[in-house]
Amino acid sequence: MVAIAAGSLALTGCSENKGTDSKKDSKEDQKGAAAQAKPVTYADAAASTGPAEEVPGAKKGGTIEVYQESGLSHFDPGQIYVSDGGQVANLIFRGLTNFKEDGKGGVAVVGDLATDSGKSSDGGKTWTFTLKDGIKDQNGNEITSADVRHTIERQYASFIFDGPTYLQTWLSGADYRKALPDGGFGKKHLPDDVLATPDDKTVVFHFDTARPDLPQTLAMPGYSVVPEKTDTKAKYDKAPVSLGPYKIAEYKVGKSLKLVKNDQWDPKTDSVRHQYVDGWNMDFGVTESTQTKRLIADQGDSKNAIQLTGTVESTQIQDVISDAAVNKRTVKGYAPYVQVLNFNLDRVKDKKVRDAITYAVNSKSLIAGEGGAYGGDVAQNLFAPTLPGYEASYDPYGRLKTPQGNIEKAKELLKGVPAAQKKLVFAYANSEAGQKRKVAIEDALTKVGIDVVSKEVDAASYYEQIGKLKNPYDLYISGWGQDWPSAGTVVTPVYDGDQVVDGSPNYSHVNDPKVQELIKKALSQEPTEAAKTWQEAHHYILEKINPAAPLWYVKQFQLHGSNIGGARYSTESSYIDVTQLYLKS
Repeated sequence: MVAIAAGSLALTGCSENKGTDSKKDSKEDQKGAAAQAKPVTYADAAASTGPAEEVPGAKKGGTIEVYQESGLSHFDPGQIYVSDGGQVANLIFRGLTNFKEDGKGGVAVVGDLATDSGKSSDGGKTWTFTLKDGIKDQNGNEITSADVRHTIERQYASFIFDGPTYLQTWLSGADYRKALPDGGFGKKHLPDDVLATPDDKTVVFHFDTARPDLPQTLAMPGYSVVPEKTDTKAKYDKAPVSLGPYKIAEYKVGKSLKLVKNDQWDPKTDSVRHQYVDGWNMDFGVTESTQTKRLIADQGDSKNAIQLTGTVESTQIQDVISDAAVNKRTVKGYAPYVQVLNFNLDRVKDKKVRDAITYAVNSKSLIAGEGGAYGGDVAQNLFAPTLPGYEASYDPYGRLKTPQGNIEKAKELLKGVPAAQKKLVFAYANSEAGQKRKVAIEDALTKVGIDVVSKEVDAASYYEQIGKLKNPYDLYISGWGQDWPSAGTVVTPVYDGDQVVDGSPNYSHVNDPKVQELIKKALSQEPTEAAKTWQEAHHYILEKINPAAPLWYVKQFQLHGSNIGGARYSTESSYIDVTQLYLKS
């Protein structure tokens, strides 16, 4: 799951959305979000056994065209931590576990390479996985526990720097690279009391505390298996080996990717994926505006096309929703991202100022720039509607009642605050979306007496700049989405005091003993109990600290060609579900 909601992941543009169905669609989206927020279940061996349930009406053959604006940042599974790579990964790679959806919002973790979702013992500190029989890579090499061990250990290598770090830190601590500096490519390996492979079929993880979320963690694309025999280290990023239903036929970095059937993939071992189409042609460099125009026109190859992680371009939303035949070809729902206005707590130390700004911000004007009701909804708290534990009624700053800003309340809080504390530097990305956000923030805060000094930041390095601890900014907008359906993947990376380091998503620099205590408690609990603790942490963070003003919840709105069958919204990925697709003719 992508962590940061960048510009390409939200609808951008300033056209007014005049669709008569926007409120109705918003309510439907909220119903869908409630379904998405169901707790994830852990499945047994029966649910993990292939083949996957047939998609009604599915046919075989043909090639799906894929439109995507940006090329893949990485192709090495260990480096994949953004949604475009995650979408492609589900066609090519396989891990110990995977997410299986029922199409109604329910999500289960099933065994992918493993026979089930894992068996825990020792109070959740030990997890054992058994590999299925007959799983081979595209070269016909059988996958063994040695390949799983290799996959975990290579995550410690210095050439892996962009992927998830949950598993490594759980096994070896925050400074995990020191435990295995060569990533297992030399003679040294992780000790058996950390990671054991007693035979070719068994993998055992040992942790120092309970890790109930491990099956979900292992389902991340970043932990997909890399066969040891064909690992080319840093070069693997350009030519990875497939274990899934498709393999790479041609890859031109940043330009195109062609996938064809992997004849070594056995559907009997896979309870999630299908191999309906013969191949996939992915075309990079197609802007969202062009994607939308082509898909609305629905001519030629566009009939067989999808948007991978792109969205309907906001100025063309009206063209989509006003035509019933086109609107019928959309996939939409809440994405897991919450956009917030971060306060740099090292600089904005007066909570009254932070509270005043939280009351003052105008979510309505910000959402207008994202495509209106089809681009987002007002956020009243820091948890997305897709997250288990989301509370629709939890609105401590009255954001739903005054989405355009409570100016009087903000002015009241700022009475007596020295002028120096009301002069604040706001960083914004030098993109079309960033410019619109700048105007909306300046307008709202100026009304309540805040002297806003706006500073432009290069869009490509925006998150790198605001991620520096010693950054020269007081305020900046950021977005974050869950890594899997657990509030722990929001609270821990974004508000954990141990994450107050350069490059961390703890952009506000929250370091509070109470938050630390609740994080430690929740991480050792089973999901149901942990959800209550995460909720307690959420309330404390928003009310007692207030490190960020909630702005809007991001929505997904995608379009596909008329010959695409099996299209549905994926609860887990928040995009079109690529595992279900086929061509109608």
